[in-house]
Amino acid sequence: MKADPTAQRRLLDLAALDAELARAQYRRRTLPEQTAVEEAETTVAGHRDAVVRAKTSVSDLGREVAKLEQEVTQVRTREERDRGLMDSGSVSAKQMTDLSHELDTLARRRGVLEDEQLELMERLDAAETDLAHEQGELETAETTLTDAAERRDGVLGDLDVLEERRGAERTELAKDLPADLVGLYDQLRARSGTGAGELTGNRCGACRLEMDRSELRDVAAAAPDDVVRCEQCGAIVVRTATTAGTS
Repeated sequence: MKADPTAQRRLLDLAALDAELARAQYRRRTLPEQTAVEEAETTVAGHRDAVVRAKTSVSDLGREVAKLEQEVTQVRTREERDRGLMDSGSVSAKQMTDLSHELDTLARRRGVLEDEQLELMERLDAAETDLAHEQGELETAETTLTDAAERRDGVLGDLDVLEERRGAERTELAKDLPADLVGLYDQLRARSGTGAGELTGNRCGACRLEMDRSELRDVAAAAPDDVVRCEQCGAIVVRTATTAGTS
């Protein structure tokens, strides 16, 4: 293939734009900001689960405390009724004895219930403290997630702008170059990642490998409009004014 030397040199501009676009795409795929968001999301999810568990514990303990309070109230009501009967003087001696025994039994029952109630209330206090702690941790984690998402979105926005601008520049530049030259360049770039590179000394600018003397002689002997390819990577070797006379 032959192409005007100026068009060949402009391939370096095209390659530079493609390299910048490739870096942007790689950056988009490997955003540490995205990793930070994902880690923050995992942390938030963990704290949300912990809050649900803590709320469930508080709710369950609250119901148990309420149930015991009701039982204690029932026992006290029964005690008050029995004392009222004893104080009324309207019951027989046997009934007085029975009521006295029942009051002793009710007192023991109330003591057991009140001990259980006290223990449950202590557990409820601890559960409420744990819930408050987990809610605080969740709020902190959600703030961290929001901040991480904002940083990520900012980077993605910058990448969007860069890709849009460089993509437009690439489109305009490619329009100004011979279609067959751009076609070859794109084909080579799709194959190896780099379609063209400047000859610098004895080194191919695409693969960065040194050319041997025989290949360098062939490059030097080629006509200015010949499209020269690197034998090692296949990319177009662009000869600039500085390197055109390399031998």
